[in-house]
Amino acid sequence: MDCQLDSKPRWERRKQARPQELLAAAIDLFVERGFAATRLEDVARRAGVSKGTLYLYYANKEDLFKAVVRQSIVPVLGEAETSVAEYEGHSADLLRELILAWWRRLGATKASGISKLILAEADNFPELARFYQEEVMNRGTRMISNLLERGVRRGEFRALDIPQATQVLIAPTLMLSTWKHTIAPCERCELQPEAFLEAFLDITLHGLLPAQK
Repeated sequence: MDCQLDSKPRWERRKQARPQELLAAAIDLFVERGFAATRLEDVARRAGVSKGTLYLYYANKEDLFKAVVRQSIVPVLGEAETSVAEYEGHSADLLRELILAWWRRLGATKASGISKLILAEADNFPELARFYQEEVMNRGTRMISNLLERGVRRGEFRALDIPQATQVLIAPTLMLSTWKHTIAPCERCELQPEAFLEAFLDITLHGLLPAQK
């Protein structure tokens, strides 16, 4: 039997895994407790390491938060940007695929709670809010704007106020992320993310497609 074995000592493999373990613990606690209430010693404890070990990888809580965003959100955003740039089909299909992929890759995961954290704590941590704006929100906004401009240019969408339409498209996804991490999103209603997004896309696309002549 041909068996591939990892020749590295167990302690070395464990050391290489620690940054990922710390980030996994950090995103859990940031989403559960918020940025202000999350303590580095609690992150270290949940990851199964000492606080001193955590400091070998991250200088402070702000650096740890940025690493969480750059690991869990930024790569997915980069993949989405590439998909938009390379897509050859109808812009309505591209928008649908982009929104549904966002839910599968981010919205349905613990990482979607980061947007709620930023909305709640931006005033108290403006530097972190600026970081998130620059590395996530600005890029996401440009991507949606580019998609809308593409549709208008190709005659697949009617003429639009692109900046305003971009914000209109982003707002429901932010609301859905907030609802997901809220105990009771509304009275007597059950959150159904896929149905919500399908209804959103249906209303949006019927408003964007050019009128039949």
